[in-house]
Amino acid sequence: MLFQVWAPHARRVTLHLSGHASAMEPDPEREGWWRADAEAGPGARYGFALDDGPVLPDPRARRLPDGPEAPGAVVDLTAHAWRHPWRGRGLPGAVLYELHVGTFTREGTFDAAAGRLGHLAELGITHVELMPVCPFPGRHGWGYDGVAPWAVHEPYGGPDGLLRFVDAAHGHGLGVVLDVVHNHLGPSGNRLPEFGPYFTDRHHTPWGAAVNLDAPGSDEVRAYFVGSAVAFLRDYRLDGLRLDAVHALADDRAEHMLAELSAAVDALAQETGRPLFLIAESDRNDPRTTAPREANGHGLHGQWNDDYHHALHTALTGESQGYYADFARAPLAALAKTATGGFFHDGGYSAFRGRRHGRPLGRATTAAHRLVGYAQTHDQIGNRAL
Repeated sequence: MLFQVWAPHARRVTLHLSGHASAMEPDPEREGWWRADAEAGPGARYGFALDDGPVLPDPRARRLPDGPEAPGAVVDLTAHAWRHPWRGRGLPGAVLYELHVGTFTREGTFDAAAGRLGHLAELGITHVELMPVCPFPGRHGWGYDGVAPWAVHEPYGGPDGLLRFVDAAHGHGLGVVLDVVHNHLGPSGNRLPEFGPYFTDRHHTPWGAAVNLDAPGSDEVRAYFVGSAVAFLRDYRLDGLRLDAVHALADDRAEHMLAELSAAVDALAQETGRPLFLIAESDRNDPRTTAPREANGHGLHGQWNDDYHHALHTALTGESQGYYADFARAPLAALAKTATGGFFHDGGYSAFRGRRHGRPLGRATTAAHRLVGYAQTHDQIGNRAL
């Protein structure tokens, strides 16, 4: 099989496969890439050494059986015998249930979670939205400190476990949406900077240096994240992705990375004949997020509507501190506005922010079904557990 890795600054790259080391060659067709052909079957462990340094996991490893800092393992995702044909299930009219694999059952695995999917189908759920399942250090965590965007957390059941879970969900008529994090990677176990300019000091985020989406080398970094998203949708037959905090994707290029991603996903949907969708988490109240690319939007298929939650929560509880203050002045009017107009903050003054916020939702370019209203999410519950 062909092993490939992007390491543009390395002088030598060595493939370590099942205890044997062999030199890789520069790829003549792709600058900065290295390649080597070697015989390997499922389960074979491998990694790369740069300039005679330590063996590092493949940034594109699909399986990391011993955690994100250990060698990867070859896996054949096409070997799964799908039991349930699936034509897909689109976003309009969806009822999503956010599910954390580690806490949904006592066992904390995909297989255990699959055994309870019938209950969700009976409730009227149409799509299960999995919180992030990419590998992170240790066994327990929310998943938002993942470090390997192409792989699946081994304690949950790894790639095979996710395949079985999605197959079981489809058997119950449930679509599956996966929460993915492109705006940062966890600090522990993150070896990407050793391979190349995956991060840049041009921008800073709450997690430190930003993912490199617009500096030199950003073509490959964008391809890294777009490729991982497309691979999950294609190989695991997912129906959609929820994109974490897209407002933290610092990108000054003419074509935003989100537009590049949505174009790739739309192309895959056409290729597979299944409706595929992307849901953004964004606090900007910006219609461009879901406006079509032809109208200079990012072309995403939906976005979480924080305003709906805040209006609903304020109306039900009377809470008025923090960002709820803007909604507490007239809670029922705020709820009516979000239910009929989409955004509460549509360009008017926000006392919480001390400035104007948002833009009006253009009905000509943004259909109402592109706003995902929610009553609860991990942020609203987990960030204030007490």
